[in-house]
Amino acid sequence: MTTVLAIDQGTSGTKAVVVDGAGKVLGLAELPVRPAYLPGGGVEQDPGELLDSVLEAGRQALARAGVPIDAVTLANQGETVLAWDPGTGEPLSPAIVWQDRRSEGICAELDGERERIAETTGLILDPYFSAPKMAWLRRNMTREGVVTTSDSWLVHRLTGEFVTDVSTASRSLVTRLDDAEWDAGLLELFGLGGERLPRIVACDEVVGGTSAFGGDVPVAGLVVDQQAALLAENCLKAGEAKCTFGTGAFLLANTGTSAARSTSGLAASVAWRVRGETSYCFDGQVYTAASAVRWMQDLGLVRTAADLDAVAADDSEGVLCVPALAGLAAPWWRPDAKAAFTGMTLSTGRGHLVLAVLQGIAAQVAELGDLVAADLGQPLSTLRVDGGLTRSRVLMQAVADLTQVRIDVYPSEHATPLGAVALARASLDPSLALEDAVDAWEPSTTYEPRWPAGRAADFRARWREAVSAVTAQGTVRTTTTREEER
Repeated sequence: MTTVLAIDQGTSGTKAVVVDGAGKVLGLAELPVRPAYLPGGGVEQDPGELLDSVLEAGRQALARAGVPIDAVTLANQGETVLAWDPGTGEPLSPAIVWQDRRSEGICAELDGERERIAETTGLILDPYFSAPKMAWLRRNMTREGVVTTSDSWLVHRLTGEFVTDVSTASRSLVTRLDDAEWDAGLLELFGLGGERLPRIVACDEVVGGTSAFGGDVPVAGLVVDQQAALLAENCLKAGEAKCTFGTGAFLLANTGTSAARSTSGLAASVAWRVRGETSYCFDGQVYTAASAVRWMQDLGLVRTAADLDAVAADDSEGVLCVPALAGLAAPWWRPDAKAAFTGMTLSTGRGHLVLAVLQGIAAQVAELGDLVAADLGQPLSTLRVDGGLTRSRVLMQAVADLTQVRIDVYPSEHATPLGAVALARASLDPSLALEDAVDAWEPSTTYEPRWPAGRAADFRARWREAVSAVTAQGTVRTTTTREEER
């Protein structure tokens, strides 16, 4: 049976798990990493801290498992970039995190190319994606070395190879959605035409070997984190969807093997490429979920995330929150949006504020669910969820109430690494079908809507009015559907 060390290198931590062929976790280690939140929308990480966390977490997980491994696999943040020396592997810049908004000006310069970029890449022109941050780094930090997403650097340090996987590349704004290859014209558009770029590999490919964890072990099954969770939660058919509640909340829906574009402002990208066939997905983002909880911790509203349910009021008493602490994504795409509370009175307490933040996160997820349903042409019947914040019954019930669909909680805290494990298995055994590489599961908890549809609709209408007030500040840019354009 294949035993895999899976490393999930995330925004606020690195997790390593050793998983056997039956899906049992034999060893686990988690180490925090600390993004620096800077004035002006900057978010950076120390590359050395990222690498050290990958090596140390991997070694700790292996020590706890006490068994040899057959492969190492890596899931990555997706849109975090850095410059580095391809000769020495040394970083030449901080890592510019996916939440960083300092490339807004570059996106504004290219506003006239918005439709061309969307049609070519399936993505919305926004600082969230890789290329604007790469261009900003080149303008403001260094012209030396190469500039890539963080996975390419980490894999290079492990194997010496210069690669990125197809799902990560599809998040860049400079790859074509239809064939997931670099697009020379878009690279020129972002001022990246002369850059040396990594080879794009499939998700079921052995990309090299590493001795970083003892012996010489293949590195295989590379994938971006959210797509890894989509796979682990068995969203293998068109229309099946999941939402991961981590630093942000990310709702992805499988769209099958056709490279469809969203008509409602969602991003379209590669889910994975396995056995020569590419699967695609729509995705929408809530930029602040656990990071909004950390913000509440910093303000003293809650001590830890485990306190959310105890502190949250039973009713918000009319208080609403638009938790746009790092801007708003689909369908607004307003990186300049700021967070706001409305409806407060002298009787408003911390419990009302905590509940309003959780309901604000849930309301954004509900908006994304509507967009996915519009693009798929059918409503979601079930939403599968994973991530640390699924422990909050208040948040999960709010998601069920506002989406008006059943919520199935994934039984493991390790959806992302388990998805990467499935791809590593597929890499090592070419005869293994993808569906057989994924472990079967049953939900640990299910939430059904308690609010009647009318109450949910009324809440969401009032919440949208609050969003309108937030987005009215400054220049409003809306994303219209193709039907509306007609």
